[in-house]
Amino acid sequence: MSDLTAITSYEEALSSFSWDRLWTLFDGTSDRFNLAVECLDRHAGRGIAIDVKFNDGHLESYSFAELAASTGRFAHWLAAQGVAPGDRVAVMLEPGRAFYTALFGAVKRGAIAVPLFTLFGADGIALRVEDCKPRLMVVEPGRAAALRGTMGALQIVEADAAFWAALDGFDPVFVPATNASDLAVFQYTSGTTRELPETVKHSQRAIVTLMIAALYGVGLRPHDRYFCPSSPAWGHGLWHGTIAPLALGVRIASYSGKFEVERVFEALQEFSITNFAAAATVYRMLRNAGSRDGYRIALDKASYTGEPIDTETFRWVESAFGVTPCSMYGSTEVGVLIVNYPGYSGYQVRAGTLGKSVPGLHVGIVDREGNELPRGERGEIAVKRKGGWFYVKDRGYCDADGYFVHEGRSDDVIISAGWTLSAVEIENALMKHPAVLEAAAIGVPDAVRGQVVKAFIVARDRTADTEESVQRFMKNTLGQHEYPRVIEFVEVLPKTPAGKINRKALRDREQAT
Repeated sequence: MSDLTAITSYEEALSSFSWDRLWTLFDGTSDRFNLAVECLDRHAGRGIAIDVKFNDGHLESYSFAELAASTGRFAHWLAAQGVAPGDRVAVMLEPGRAFYTALFGAVKRGAIAVPLFTLFGADGIALRVEDCKPRLMVVEPGRAAALRGTMGALQIVEADAAFWAALDGFDPVFVPATNASDLAVFQYTSGTTRELPETVKHSQRAIVTLMIAALYGVGLRPHDRYFCPSSPAWGHGLWHGTIAPLALGVRIASYSGKFEVERVFEALQEFSITNFAAAATVYRMLRNAGSRDGYRIALDKASYTGEPIDTETFRWVESAFGVTPCSMYGSTEVGVLIVNYPGYSGYQVRAGTLGKSVPGLHVGIVDREGNELPRGERGEIAVKRKGGWFYVKDRGYCDADGYFVHEGRSDDVIISAGWTLSAVEIENALMKHPAVLEAAAIGVPDAVRGQVVKAFIVARDRTADTEESVQRFMKNTLGQHEYPRVIEFVEVLPKTPAGKINRKALRDREQAT
């Protein structure tokens, strides 16, 4: 029977899948398992593990062996600091040697790593620290002083020269004693600092289930040169961009610092990337930069997540990179549910859809009473778990051929004069207008219709008749009932830290006015 990483046929992927076979990809067992060992130590003879592109332009590379040693030292150092198995270790670092050392070193120790976004303000950090109560926090050099006044008695350690000198005094070999069911990572979903996002608690064995996304959503193979520029403080960058590929022994690239489009293009060329995964927003930014032709890039696979991709950007990716962009859909809470099987023969990507369900899961469209709906009917996207339905809080439908279509978050649905309108569908149509660079749509109160569509538009070139032109275009493209009756032109659209358009922020702003 073929190794799961050797299967490239869609039909074989479905027929050969079993949950037990996922375990054959690892050295650990259902009893004894350590995520750091699976990602680093067992691949120590493979050479380079991670390439990092920094936003100042410089590059760094770390081998599996180097990181296995630094994480071992960090695990011993944690023990010397009194950090016990099960204690939380907050890691607020940009991708780099310190981030990977702290993340995997904490996991190797048996502590629980808590990655935090480096752009959080004091309130955002304090909220999460109060929730997870870490034993200590590792931060960028020079940041500790500003944090100590708001973090109480929390031990804050800067990853500076003194930090590395201290680690050098410890043995590079650390033998973990973790069980597969032990907690390894706390992952916060994206949210605002005024309302605590959900904490998803991942065990050491979580990587086994995650292989579904790696194999069928990203199409990872051992020979890939893989790049995911998403921040590892969030689910896509951490699990799909870092942990899953390293567990397969795949050499990865990451991005560190303020996002710059040209740096991403440079990384794709400099690291000879063949498999690229990013948020849909990133592809739009690459497209809008207009500089693709200045780089030598040869991709075999491209995938995106976070939100649907508009038609024009979809076509641009096909033209610019010679590959069809493949959607990967799910949530931090339940993992990846629907994919487009990049690199698999016998599977046809259908533009405008999320793809088909992954092997081993029952994904359906369900009504509010928990009844699975026939194909073609609109409802809530849900996955069957433990005999019941888990609602992903997105709406959509499944077409006659089994492809799922996303129609926006459940709270993004706009009800206008009895019509149920999809914010995503409206935004996709807006993006086809030549004057529209980015767009977001929400429902706003209306005395007659209950709600009407309001569009927030970042314009390429705005003239006196742009608003009228957009409305006329939308009436002809979607219909008289779906066009945005209210348009506001803005310089930028609010986005979540994961790069998604933050419609909730727009709704909150409207309610406050």
